[in-house]
Amino acid sequence: MVKLTLNVVMAERNISSQELAAAIDITPANLSILKTGKAKAIRFSTLEKICRVLECQPGDILKYVADPTESEDE
Repeated sequence: MVKLTLNVVMAERNISSQELAAAIDITPANLSILKTGKAKAIRFSTLEKICRVLECQPGDILKYVADPTESEDE
């Protein structure tokens, strides 16, 4: 599974949710969904804006974590 570590990068950059939401033009509620890992998808345009504002790479906020409950045969 892919996990978002947006909250970690935001803390490293010392930017609040309100600041980031305003800078990338999304609602604070939608940013919260991204930060908490509840999002099922993210638009490339949103990812691009986040990376521009936080001065990071997509790999800095997206991490692949193997799901131990899934078998390779599925």
